[in-house]
Amino acid sequence: MKLVSVNVGLPRLVSWGGATFKTGIFKNAVEGRVMLRTTNLDGDRQADLTVHGGPEKAAYAYPSEHYPAWKAELPHLAQASSLTWGAFGENFTTEEMLETTVSIGDHYRVGAALVVVTTPRLPCFKLAAKFKSEDIIKKFVRSGRCGFYFSVAEEGEVGAADEFELVGREKITLTVDQVNRLYTENSPDRDTLERSLHVKTLPESWRDHFRSRLADSGHLRH
Repeated sequence: MKLVSVNVGLPRLVSWGGATFKTGIFKNAVEGRVMLRTTNLDGDRQADLTVHGGPEKAAYAYPSEHYPAWKAELPHLAQASSLTWGAFGENFTTEEMLETTVSIGDHYRVGAALVVVTTPRLPCFKLAAKFKSEDIIKKFVRSGRCGFYFSVAEEGEVGAADEFELVGREKITLTVDQVNRLYTENSPDRDTLERSLHVKTLPESWRDHFRSRLADSGHLRH
């Protein structure tokens, strides 16, 4: 498991859908060591802190293995060299860390930092603005290639080529893929929904959402 690229960027103004707004989704790869702090990487900022950044979303990771599929599905962007590392707004482009194998609450030592997996990424309209495509959000959700967020348990410098070492895991957990499916599927598995309520690292807002889904389906056990 490896950190392929570290990517940062500052908010910029973008016009899309008749509106102009700031977004920090544009990231560029950086060389050398970068300090990872409890809220973000040095040199990186988010425009709307109500939904991006903060302790539970200090860094966003995206598997490098997904890029070939996107290049095949979005050939016009590949030809325009728009699908370089960081294209999906990720801070960490990773290797051998797929949503089906990484779990919520996994602790990884990377460089001098210690990070914890918190949630999948749910895309907002700014992804559409970046790619200038109304369909990209539906494609992103449907693909299951969501990536995931890290919180930072110990600050430290990180850099491309650092290894990710799994050093801890929750007793009760779900993979990033399982949690993503609970959020995006119309009829998620009841047992998996109930298990999600006991995943301690999963933010309370996510567990509340899953609790509501159980209640709405009449399957919440008291």
